[in-house]
Amino acid sequence: MEGANIVAPVDTMGCEQAQVKEVDPRACRISTLISLMLSSQTKDEVTDAAVSKLREAVGGTITVEAILSADENAIADAIAKVGFWRRKTQYIKQTAQKLRDEFDSDVPKTVDELCSLPGVGPKMAFLCLHVAWNINVGIGVDVHVHRITNRLGWHKPPTKTPEETRLNLQSWLPKELHAEINHRLVGFGQV
Repeated sequence: MEGANIVAPVDTMGCEQAQVKEVDPRACRISTLISLMLSSQTKDEVTDAAVSKLREAVGGTITVEAILSADENAIADAIAKVGFWRRKTQYIKQTAQKLRDEFDSDVPKTVDELCSLPGVGPKMAFLCLHVAWNINVGIGVDVHVHRITNRLGWHKPPTKTPEETRLNLQSWLPKELHAEINHRLVGFGQV
């Protein structure tokens, strides 16, 4: 098949990869969430490097306890190359606190609970549930998926917002494809 060997940055550095260097299941889920939080307005290569630097800065494994124990400046230095790093530093600290206080130091299992975390929106929540928990309750639609699916003519009439796009895609795309559509279209856009 033509193009079957093409590897996009999302294939080797997406949020799925953040958990690969972790052993503990909780740390896998937390690093997935943190990777998604850092990825907003940031290229996958930069996000991947920031997750690795953050892992080093907090002692080798990304846990709620490690983030809460880490100095805010150490977190900021580790993620300084991602977009909006100052705000994301605060979000990471606040999220760790909320995860400890309200979710037994683990990633929650619902979209609403995930969206209650600072800096986490619906797209991140759907992707986090797919990757961290293998729970499929919807499609993570970002601006890329929104634009690409409209350019491909998948929406009649064209959708105006990522949320409209998500609802339309979920109405006809087989549920078993929901988990991979974001990844595939982001990779398509990257290459």
